Amino acid sequence: MTDDTPKPHFLRPWLWPALALLVVSLIGLGAHLADELIEGESFSLDTAILVGLRTPGDLSQPIGPHWLLQSAVDISALGGGTLMWLFGVAGLAWLLYRHKRAEAGWIAVSLIGASLIDNGLKAWIARPRPALVPHLAQVTDASFPSGHAMVSAALYLTLALMLAEGAKSWAARLALVGFASLIVVLIGCTRVFLGVHWPSDVLAGWSFGTAWALAVFAANRWLRGRLTRG
Repeated sequence: MTDDTPKPHFLRPWLWPALALLVVSLIGLGAHLADELIEGESFSLDTAILVGLRTPGDLSQPIGPHWLLQSAVDISALGGGTLMWLFGVAGLAWLLYRHKRAEAGWIAVSLIGASLIDNGLKAWIARPRPALVPHLAQVTDASFPSGHAMVSAALYLTLALMLAEGAKSWAARLALVGFASLIVVLIGCTRVFLGVHWPSDVLAGWSFGTAWALAVFAANRWLRGRLTRG
């Protein structure tokens, strides 16, 4: 019989304070951006990046070859609500089928919690979508933070961290987390490329979403440790 129990030393004890510091730093960065917006401040880099991604003299046209726009739309969809919930429900069903109820519960917490936090922040900050360049994708809600960046970071990183616990080597663990991180970064970048988010929206989404994923992962490990010792 094979033992698929997650390895207990996926993270060494001395790494936990570093993880806690990272979570606090990420939340602090997102909170700083939100506070600046509440005070009516703006970020000059936001404008420079949005304009820099469009053809000089024609802001309706993105830079790069023609296929790049379609690729951006495709990658952006990986962070959209439809695919996020499809992936989330599929993951939950698979985990429940494998009798991994605790893991399924934490995935649900990651997805639902991140969605609620994102909606709450959007309603509170109420930042308008960029009007500087034409939008290349349909959007209807507020701009800050980027829901695509935040929810994808929360879900994909939570999944990757949990899968990495069962990997046999550090190379496999790094590959899983690295690939999930790459997808999250690409999703956020496409939202700026499509002109539907300010870069600071995406940065805040990454910050809050990654912090939430790490917090969910840490809570899962802590609870499992308590149950094991108890």
